[in-house]
Amino acid sequence: MSNGSLFSRQKAPSERPALLSVSAAEASKGNLGFIHAFVASLSVIIVSELGDKTFFIAAIMAMRYNRLTVLLGAMLALSLMTCLSVLFGYATTIIPRIYTYYVSTALFAIFGVRMLREGLRMSPDEGQEELEEVQAEIKKKDEELQRTKMANGMPDMEAGTATMLPQRKWHCMISPIFIQALTLTFLAEWGDRSQLTTIVLAAREDPFGVAVGGTIGHCLCTGLAVIGGRMVAQKISVRTVTIIGGIVFLAFAFSALFIKPDSGF
Repeated sequence: MSNGSLFSRQKAPSERPALLSVSAAEASKGNLGFIHAFVASLSVIIVSELGDKTFFIAAIMAMRYNRLTVLLGAMLALSLMTCLSVLFGYATTIIPRIYTYYVSTALFAIFGVRMLREGLRMSPDEGQEELEEVQAEIKKKDEELQRTKMANGMPDMEAGTATMLPQRKWHCMISPIFIQALTLTFLAEWGDRSQLTTIVLAAREDPFGVAVGGTIGHCLCTGLAVIGGRMVAQKISVRTVTIIGGIVFLAFAFSALFIKPDSGF
């Protein structure tokens, strides 16, 4: 047996631990990236959504209609918006990461400063104006829905003039309340701070972590609004939540001083 074949046989086992350690390091790095993205997305969504317009929409509608229907409609809209925002952010990954990383950091700093300034200038009962605006918007939608029912010859369920069977068939096919919750929430969320934040996070973090964290964050906020209704909406201090949100955004911007763009999270 030649010396070359012996040398190759001795070298092969020593290469395997090195390959295994590299793969383990990459897996650990990927897990940390997912966790960091998940925590970042979850935290910024919660501080952005509590006391937001979409929160009040879910709270007010849940007081007037079936809570499960409102929750499903709102969550479908927010899940779709989260997925779209993650796709928009992920599309920017064609740009070198060092640029998207520091641009997103600058945006986080801007969002944080703006939220702090808005929060410090707010009055303690600032959320009441938003609550009244949402109530007026939902009331307008209700009137449009009633006019549509009357035009289609559909009696009002609240008046007690409708039979249950046709209504059940109609609600099995599609619920007007579900559509109303879906459209109101989707339109209110479009261009909102939480959507822009999700796009920015997806550009610099693990997109799956951002999507999962954002969806769970929306579930928690919307579920709280649906269960608590007006009582929770009135108890939440929009001023306090806005100030805390500004601090969270600035914390993520500040973390860029210690985390390198190529660190993977």
